[in-house]
Amino acid sequence: MDFFADFDFVDVLTTGALGEPGSRTFYIQARAGVRSVTVRCEKQQVATIAQYIRRALAHLPVPEGQPPRSVMQLAEPITQAFILGATALEFNNSADHFILHLKEFAPLSDEDDNEFAEDEDDEDDDEDEDDIPGAHARVSLTRAQAMAFCDHADRTVSAGRPDCVYCDLPINIDGHFCPRMN
Repeated sequence: MDFFADFDFVDVLTTGALGEPGSRTFYIQARAGVRSVTVRCEKQQVATIAQYIRRALAHLPVPEGQPPRSVMQLAEPITQAFILGATALEFNNSADHFILHLKEFAPLSDEDDNEFAEDEDDEDDDEDEDDIPGAHARVSLTRAQAMAFCDHADRTVSAGRPDCVYCDLPINIDGHFCPRMN
């Protein structure tokens, strides 16, 4: 199903996890007024998006003001629009805001793989937002909102299982087999 959510500006872009550490499900949620879109993702995707945004923010003036932590919680109901695949980030200098593109995970079938091989030489591959297959969302946010997302993402990701000091793998509640311990 093709789904497209376009947020010119959001009230908040946030992330959260539901479940117990070790079996949590992560989400990214964009909200503007009564509209919202929630995208299921992996913990590492949240961490990577936050890291990438933080790197981009390092080259810009420090943003002023951030929303309170209570606003950064996931809003109910949490209804998944799609599962996150690819992401892209751009910065609009003239409008001084970020645009985050979230695209649905869509594994290639054998037919898609063969079709790609035949169409490799096509030079007319420009696509409009509406022509992109699968679900996607486009979210515009200020530098302050981007910084708030990064800070909240760091807290959310680190709230899980602690990492083993020897092998950096997560330690479960019932213990951990460490490959570095003999």
